Amino acid sequence: MASSTDVGAGEATVEAPAAAKLPLVPLIAAMVVSVVIGAGTVGGAMFYMLKTGKIGGGSAAITKVEAHEAVAPKTHAIALEPILVNLADPGGRAYLRLGLTLRVMDDEPVKGEKPKEEKVEKGVPKGPSEAETAVRDTVLTVLGQQTADGLLEPEGKEALKDKLRVALAAHNPTLKVTDLFFSEFLVQR
Repeated sequence: MASSTDVGAGEATVEAPAAAKLPLVPLIAAMVVSVVIGAGTVGGAMFYMLKTGKIGGGSAAITKVEAHEAVAPKTHAIALEPILVNLADPGGRAYLRLGLTLRVMDDEPVKGEKPKEEKVEKGVPKGPSEAETAVRDTVLTVLGQQTADGLLEPEGKEALKDKLRVALAAHNPTLKVTDLFFSEFLVQR
């Protein structure tokens, strides 16, 4: 009997074949990677659906309102014919030739009011509008006070734009100028 116990004890210490063992570390790593990829995919899909409004959520409604408010106001351009003006230099021999374009905000239409239509006679060329004439007058007044040295300084053009904005706002309050562009700028001494 003693021999049968020895055989049983020997069998208990015999190791299982190598094919039956599972590698534990690579298995856990694969599970962690698959969980992270799955969570990222689900999270990305939810984020996309919330942003596009396919799922009702507070952030999509806020985004739509913010996008509606962020719409830029409608503007139009007023391009003036080139302006030639004597500068305020001693001797009166310096002049400036300036091409100017203004970006102006459109007037808000009043409900029930029809848009203004200008009467144009056939064969008669259309002249400058009242707004263009008032702008030219203001621009000529400001330009006539400038000197060639002041305009040719590194900050001269930007300083001139600032002066023009202030003068246009003061003399033409109904005209809301948002930006000024120089298409020509020639100082002659």
